[in-house]
Amino acid sequence: MNVKITLPDGSVKEFPQGVKGIEVAQSISEGLARNALSIEVNGEIWDLSRPIDKDSSIKIFTWNDKGGKYAFWHSSAHLLAEALEALYPGVKFGIGPPIENGFYYDVDLGTQTFGDDELAAVEKKMVELARLNNPFVRRDVTKAEAINYFKAKGDQYKLELIDGLQDGTITFYQQGNFVDLCRGPHIPSTGPIKAVKLLNVAGAYWRGDEKNKMLTRIYGITFPKQKELEEYLHLLEEAKKRDHRKLGKELELFAFSEKVGAGLPLWLPKGTILRERLEQFMRKAQIRAGYEPVVTPHIGSKQLYVTSGHYEKYGKDSFQPIHTPDESEEFLLKPMNCPHHCEIYKVKPRSYKELPIRYAEFGTVYRYEQSGELHGLTRVRGFTQDDAHIFCRPDQVKEEFVKVIDLVLMIFKALQFDSYTAQLSLRDPENKQKYIGEDELWDKAEREIQEAADERGLKTVAVKGEAAFYGPKLDFMVRDALGRSWQLGTIQVDYQLPQRFELEYVGADNQKHRPVMIHRAPFGSLERFVAVLIEHCAGNFPLWLAPEQFAVLPISEKFNDYAKEVVDKLKEGDIRGFLDDRDEKIGRKIRDAEMKKVPFMLIVGEKEVLENKVSVRKHGEGDKGAMGLDEFVTQFKTDFRMPG
Repeated sequence: MNVKITLPDGSVKEFPQGVKGIEVAQSISEGLARNALSIEVNGEIWDLSRPIDKDSSIKIFTWNDKGGKYAFWHSSAHLLAEALEALYPGVKFGIGPPIENGFYYDVDLGTQTFGDDELAAVEKKMVELARLNNPFVRRDVTKAEAINYFKAKGDQYKLELIDGLQDGTITFYQQGNFVDLCRGPHIPSTGPIKAVKLLNVAGAYWRGDEKNKMLTRIYGITFPKQKELEEYLHLLEEAKKRDHRKLGKELELFAFSEKVGAGLPLWLPKGTILRERLEQFMRKAQIRAGYEPVVTPHIGSKQLYVTSGHYEKYGKDSFQPIHTPDESEEFLLKPMNCPHHCEIYKVKPRSYKELPIRYAEFGTVYRYEQSGELHGLTRVRGFTQDDAHIFCRPDQVKEEFVKVIDLVLMIFKALQFDSYTAQLSLRDPENKQKYIGEDELWDKAEREIQEAADERGLKTVAVKGEAAFYGPKLDFMVRDALGRSWQLGTIQVDYQLPQRFELEYVGADNQKHRPVMIHRAPFGSLERFVAVLIEHCAGNFPLWLAPEQFAVLPISEKFNDYAKEVVDKLKEGDIRGFLDDRDEKIGRKIRDAEMKKVPFMLIVGEKEVLENKVSVRKHGEGDKGAMGLDEFVTQFKTDFRMPG
């Protein structure tokens, strides 16, 4: 009996039932077979050695594909575990998944300390084991067999994982002497793993629960070539220089205080200017696009979020209710702005002629994140969204969605985010209880998002399980200057909240109808957006955004009066900066301004005073020559004004 295999180009080949992925690759070309690492079968990544028993659509993955790297780094996590077990008999294992760049394994090393010397020894062992070229062998096991194996081994973490699995769905993988509980997929053997680097060690509570034991999480990355590892490590060094936490401190943008609380950023004056400029930019764009500003409280009645569904989905893992002296009252810190905007929509009857209605708010929301998950501005407990909600008729959904896409792309262009992909985030069809609403409306919303993206020529990548609980969305995945991917803008179609809040409008037929809601946040979290922007431009912000656009540097105190006149003239022109009148040599002042990444340094001495000029230096570029003060102001305001 044969099976039909559909290739990515749409062509169909027939093979005997049970054909393996590697055999399909060989039928295409020997070169592909040599480089193949894994195979996608009907949307699921498999080992190349697994038999295919029914008609299937397939893709063969190499190192150049995301699916290839996924299997490569998953296998590398098992190689790390094998090395640890060889060096530390009795070590116990939690989970070891691949991640976006590399992998990690959570392990219990008992009383063993683990530092740089230990990392180096494990690295060396991993390379030694990889050279054995041991195959990764998959084996189906019964639940009883799995339990017996890990009981004998004394690994309580694996036993806990097995407890949640159904008999008939459990598989082991083995390479060399190491056996692990695992679904896969894996690469054919350890041989392709040529270059290894263990990056760092962190603490991680077992299963993410602070009540459980703290395990040792070992992060690593591997490559098929040493040169690729060296290039990646160079990229890591660049990333360290650009780290928004480091630059945020050096440039005096934001800070954190233990007394204020973990994950609650304090915006310093310069950071506040940066943030306000972004808000001004967005407000101007929103006014042109027909949005109306609104403001809502930082707290809301618990019942508001019960109605919206947020309490059911997130209540247990969020900040707990606030109680007042009145026992009948319960409030929550606002986790979302959308329920508040629904209530604004309801303040009066609506007609079809009013729609679409677009409400916009820079609304601060609060979500509890475990302390171990907090990370600078990218993962905080209090953050501001450039949130807006569009209430429209069903026939207006596509047009409004397209307009929001245009707004997002305008923002990316203004901030020089030139590389991005559009991710169509869908619900998980195997886990529908995570979501609310009827299948028909979900299908309709997903179709409308795809049509809007097609109309703007966006190439979309569909990802299941990434939808919001109330609707699918289009997420913009932006690549920064170092090639890292960040989720920034998001647009969501929602048929559910208008039902839950009983929103209505009177149609042309004089009957009541339900509006559709579009959620939209081009920046997403303002905190996260600023963090990504800092790292993308290494703190060298576009001039219109820079908190300090100039520094006036008098050569000596004799020229301080003229320098003050220059500062006043610039500030009259709404140009931001400062006077450095310290009793320091001009070389030191220039060096300090360069370190602060001030875009322009205006040096004044005797010649500049006599000619009513300034000597201009540009950050990172050096001397630009002398220029009349009025000329500089005019050119500055013309060339570096806020986009739009």
